Amino acid sequence: MVVMLKKIVVAVPKNLDEAAKFLARIGKEQRTNDIIQSDLNAEVDRLKTKAMADAKLHQDKISQLVEGLFVYAEVHRDELTDGGKRKTIEVPTGIFGWRMTPPAVSFRDVKSILKNLKSLGLERFIRTKEEIDKEAILREPNVATTVKGVSISQHEEFIAKPAELEVEIATRIDKFKRTAS
Repeated sequence: MVVMLKKIVVAVPKNLDEAAKFLARIGKEQRTNDIIQSDLNAEVDRLKTKAMADAKLHQDKISQLVEGLFVYAEVHRDELTDGGKRKTIEVPTGIFGWRMTPPAVSFRDVKSILKNLKSLGLERFIRTKEEIDKEAILREPNVATTVKGVSISQHEEFIAKPAELEVEIATRIDKFKRTAS
């Protein structure tokens, strides 16, 4: 089986004047792209707003039905659960009942809690998290890269920024070098 790859022919400016025209065309294409993206975002926002409004009607109905079912179940809890022997009630259309959630821990004023735990000798309730300090590695790259598994990478980018756009288009240079060969 032979696989044929097509290579895209890229136009190249012949002089600085043509390079300026390329930037102008890049700006035009980017503005068109931005308009398309903006229109898409506006349409998505419109659809989300409509869907949320439609869903709210149904969610309100669900809430009312669940509340009504709960009132019924609470009033008849003893008979429905055989005096507390079971928590789930099965009917032909589904199940309903009661259950306990898993325990959840919450904190207010973590600094104060940590201080109190330490003063009470309860360090076993304190977790110490170790992590690598990337900023320190970048301050001493020659030392850091002697450690197995540590590497520092950097690449050069080519940028194009048409004057009237706030956006800068950046592309890794090694991408161009791979396609140019």
